[in-house]
Amino acid sequence: MAALVIKNLPQKLHRRLKEEAARNRRSMTQHALALLERALDQGSASESREPPQPVDLGVKHDHKWVYAAIREGRK
Repeated sequence: MAALVIKNLPQKLHRRLKEEAARNRRSMTQHALALLERALDQGSASESREPPQPVDLGVKHDHKWVYAAIREGRK
């Protein structure tokens, strides 16, 4: 079986994982695997849906508009 090492795990996240694992009567490893599996399953389910339809706001955003907005944001 493959292994996964997570370095520099924030203390707050470690504590939350430990507490949630205890509430679910799992080891931290078992609980982390369950969370990863659930997240990946949800991700694949959302990929199979149709993409949302674009919203027409009535404004044309050509390359000149985009570059002007970028310059404006850098001031």
